[in-house]
Amino acid sequence: FFNLFLTRQNEEKRSLELGGHVGFDSLPDQLVSKSVTQGFCFNILCVGETGIGKSTLMNTLFNTLFEAEEASHYQNGVYLRPRTYDLKESNVQLKLTIVDTVGFGDQINKEESFKPIVDYIDTQFETYLQEEMKIKRSLFDYHDTRIHICLYFIAPTGHSLKSLDLVTMKKLDSKVNIIPIIAKADTISKSELHKFKIKIMSELVSNGVQIHQFPTEDDAVTEINSSMNAHLPFAVVGSVEEVKVGNKMVKARLYPWGTVQVENESHCDFVKLREMLLRVNMEDLREQTHARHYELYRRCKLEELGFTDTDPDNKPFSLQETYEAKRKEFLGDLQHKEDDMRQMFVNKVKETEAELKEKERELHERFEQLKRMHQEEKRNLEEKRSDLEEEMNAFNRRKVAAETLMGQSLQASSQSFRKDKKK
Repeated sequence: FFNLFLTRQNEEKRSLELGGHVGFDSLPDQLVSKSVTQGFCFNILCVGETGIGKSTLMNTLFNTLFEAEEASHYQNGVYLRPRTYDLKESNVQLKLTIVDTVGFGDQINKEESFKPIVDYIDTQFETYLQEEMKIKRSLFDYHDTRIHICLYFIAPTGHSLKSLDLVTMKKLDSKVNIIPIIAKADTISKSELHKFKIKIMSELVSNGVQIHQFPTEDDAVTEINSSMNAHLPFAVVGSVEEVKVGNKMVKARLYPWGTVQVENESHCDFVKLREMLLRVNMEDLREQTHARHYELYRRCKLEELGFTDTDPDNKPFSLQETYEAKRKEFLGDLQHKEDDMRQMFVNKVKETEAELKEKERELHERFEQLKRMHQEEKRNLEEKRSDLEEEMNAFNRRKVAAETLMGQSLQASSQSFRKDKKK
């Protein structure tokens, strides 16, 4: 009966035609005007080895010269250097943030090279989440620093991806939109480049790396995005130098054998990258970052904190009850840790007392041993002393006897001398 009632309700819905102009068809214009007034932000993460051409490509992409410091190859680790610029084209303002990975790939041990990049992306998500969870929020004028696109620069080896590239992209694909690009593509031939692209895509698929695919749901961009997805990864060449070709000045790289034009689609894919990144899909990249990557981080973070949409009984979620439960759990954990620390302290004290008693026993035994040695040495000295005294007494007796005998002999000699004198 209820389904029948809903069916009749749907049948009774009518489509009314307006008798005159109302004005809500200006909503898109209002939205555009408000967005233009507010301005836009776009954050690009450039991941690649030192000297692969990240800064040059950014200068070429936005047709300007960003301030940049040349990084050395002697960094102890990888650190990220974000720089924000205010750009304006026509009446549209863009707050652009370019994040460079300084020292990436320069260390002998590259095992943890991806970790600072992952930590930076998570930190930006965490900062936005903290702002979102404030009681008094200011998201309208908040400077969003979440990474919208990661341009991963691949060295033009012509063979295969490095293990560092595969590991890093695998760690990043669930946190950011990744577009792989082959840097300095003018260093390999066209046939090698075609084979290299096929090899890269095959290795990405076999290793389960999810790169960004331009959306094809919107009929307005379905055709161009579908064709551009087939061109991934883009092979690009960057240059800010202008060279005269024919009757006009173009951005190009001049070689002894010829000229490589940056904006010539038969020379490289720079135009394709710029069209996809800035003109066609910039807003989609921003939406994907918020709706997919940030939502995944937010969901995992809230689940770690114990928040759910429904309780075990499928009743509406209560923030107060969850807070109280988490508070009790937290206090219980603290009490448990306190008891563990107290027990650990008691055990340490007992161990220390046992060690002190053992040391005391060893010292006492040592003292008794030294005491016995001292008594033995004292007894030996007394015996030697008594022997020496006996020897001294015997010597004195012999000395007295010898003196007596000598006196007697002298007396007898003197008497015999006097008798001889009288005669």
